[in-house]
Amino acid sequence: MTGVAGIESVPDYPGLPLARFLEMVASREPAPGGGASAAVAVALAAALAGMAARFSTEHLAEAESLAGKADELRGRALPLARADAAAYGRVLDAYRNPRDDEAGRRRRIREALSGAADVPLSIAEIGAEVAGISARLAEEGNPNLRGDAVTAAVLAGAGVRAAVTLVEINLRAAGAEDDRLSRAREFLAATAASQEVVEEAGARGAS
Repeated sequence: MTGVAGIESVPDYPGLPLARFLEMVASREPAPGGGASAAVAVALAAALAGMAARFSTEHLAEAESLAGKADELRGRALPLARADAAAYGRVLDAYRNPRDDEAGRRRRIREALSGAADVPLSIAEIGAEVAGISARLAEEGNPNLRGDAVTAAVLAGAGVRAAVTLVEINLRAAGAEDDRLSRAREFLAATAASQEVVEEAGARGAS
């Protein structure tokens, strides 16, 4: 993908057929890549959590509100697939800057890399919330939907781990020192705690 200046230059990934999106991920193009895939994984996890919540109204008093929250998180996560591709496009554009002003070129690269850390950080934040909802549903929701809630938690966890890794890579490459890395690790820790709950719920379901 060349010359990406903004999100308007990025295809509407959420509007594409799934098979076409997967073909684009697999293609010899830099985007959509890891960040977009993490966003889609988190959005899919939120969708599954919403389904599990809607089938849990007779088991969990907060089921309807959990379904609404899952829908909100899905709506926030999915557009981040495009946002991540746009951010990565700005990194590529920065690397294409002429070398006649090497100091300015390096500065623009660092700024683009630092900016590219923001989208996966948002993905990690949303994913941690989805994992928490999924854990609640796996533990207290409709036992017939436990497998779906567990799947949601696993997908959310994968998205969070991937997103946190991307935050670390971008911040390290940018030489940025701020609180974003510690925030990302907090989201990862929260997700890990949720997955412990899910594992316990899964073990009870199997016994």
